[in-house]
Amino acid sequence: MNERTEQAYYPDDEIDLRDLFRTLWDGKWLIMAITFVFAVGGVAYALWLPDIYKSEALLAPANGEQSRQLGGQLGSLASLAGVNIGEDGSSKVVIAKETLKSRAFLADFIRRHNLEVPLMATEGWNVEKGEWIIDREVYNPETNTWLNDDEGESMKPSDWDLVKRFRQELLSVSQSEDTGMITVSIDSKSPVAAQQWTEWLVEDINEHMREQDVREANKRIDYLRDKLQETNITGMQQVFYQLIESETRTVMLANASDEYVFETVDPAVIPEEESEPSRALICVVITILGGMLAVFVVFIRSFIESNPDQGGSEFAS
Repeated sequence: MNERTEQAYYPDDEIDLRDLFRTLWDGKWLIMAITFVFAVGGVAYALWLPDIYKSEALLAPANGEQSRQLGGQLGSLASLAGVNIGEDGSSKVVIAKETLKSRAFLADFIRRHNLEVPLMATEGWNVEKGEWIIDREVYNPETNTWLNDDEGESMKPSDWDLVKRFRQELLSVSQSEDTGMITVSIDSKSPVAAQQWTEWLVEDINEHMREQDVREANKRIDYLRDKLQETNITGMQQVFYQLIESETRTVMLANASDEYVFETVDPAVIPEEESEPSRALICVVITILGGMLAVFVVFIRSFIESNPDQGGSEFAS
């Protein structure tokens, strides 16, 4: 009984390709109309999106072989004196790379270069005039003041907002596993800003790491001089003199080079072509989605028309 029932209903459940094609053919004008609307909408959306420019700099770890050899020679002496003479070059590069993405460094970078308005209060870049297009609903350039929102609160961004926008939408830092080279890039609506901000980042991280190492070396020199005054043992005095010489050399080498941690292999340039958005891809994807939606609508309409009672009951429930 069950087998005969399955055989009786099986033909009704079988998909008939001719019916499918007939349904599509009957609804061809609706499919074309919906697809056309999505295609036009996709073109309008793609044209509405602002151009995004990417500028990147290729960096190599600065040559620190001399300081590493010196550190290896004096490391045991420094440990006897209770002094850490610093990290090797590889660890310094890792620290610099993470510092480059840190909240404290980026907040100071943004404030130092007055990037609050370009980050948070611009609508685009005027190519002809070479200047930012200010969003006057957020910022008043005549009075240099941030406006208030509907609730009466100032729209001036906090360090949290600035760093979040900078890290999520603009900054990219990557390192090649094969070569160890580091790429720092900035995405911006302005090709000029993309190149300039990338240069500033490289300069500032080198300066930041240099100042930090010089400051720590000077502290160690002061400590060693104090210890030198406290001992009359000739051997220990010789150790302190050598360590002081080492730290003095560290300060001298740090101040002698502009590219302290990262050496620029390929500098950032002003991009002549936008990197985003991919307008052709956006148009194609939206058009395909429109076509798929149109086919789905045609099938749903055909199902409701062929099963008015079932379709009506389903919608009623």
